[in-house]
Amino acid sequence: DKDQLYKQLQELAAQLSHKRKQVIPELETQVQQTLTEVGMPHAVLKVENELLKADHLTEMGCDQIQFLFSANKGQLPAPMHKVASGGELSRLMLSIKSLIARHIALPTIIFDEIDTGISGEVALKVGYIMQQLGHNMQVLAITHLPQIASKGKSHYYIYKDEQNEHTRTHIKQLDEPTRVVEIAKMLSGANPGEYAMQNAKELLAV
Repeated sequence: DKDQLYKQLQELAAQLSHKRKQVIPELETQVQQTLTEVGMPHAVLKVENELLKADHLTEMGCDQIQFLFSANKGQLPAPMHKVASGGELSRLMLSIKSLIARHIALPTIIFDEIDTGISGEVALKVGYIMQQLGHNMQVLAITHLPQIASKGKSHYYIYKDEQNEHTRTHIKQLDEPTRVVEIAKMLSGANPGEYAMQNAKELLAV
């Protein structure tokens, strides 16, 4: 009857809540480790799991989950949407998605401005993590860093021009030689020299 079904639902919600409490500490630790790798050594993710009032259930069970984040040392974690910048949020999502991808096959993930505030070895690490994600899902990235762009299998160039007093945005897929040139431009500017071209080839492994 209805009462029996509701009792079963409460039992299932309690089991789900218990499992969540077990994995939250490991999730926080693993995300923090990945954030350190991508240039945010002082970042902290806290997952608050608050039990709802007795006999109150939602489609997610009997828990109310909130993600709290701090990017800087000495800053108390607060709701992500209040404290994370675009680049910080992208890197946080990269860290979380890289963990989720080990268990769930997501179809597509998009990163915009994930390169904000990073360069050098950190950028290479971010690019590597994204490349690993690309083995199991489609990863789209908008970036200005050659270290990240070079990890992609396909490259698209986005540009604007003016036609009849209107600005239009265009996109085109780059072939192999043009990919090298565009990566070289990211390295050295509009007129890349021999060194930049060679460096671009090394990044692209061509």
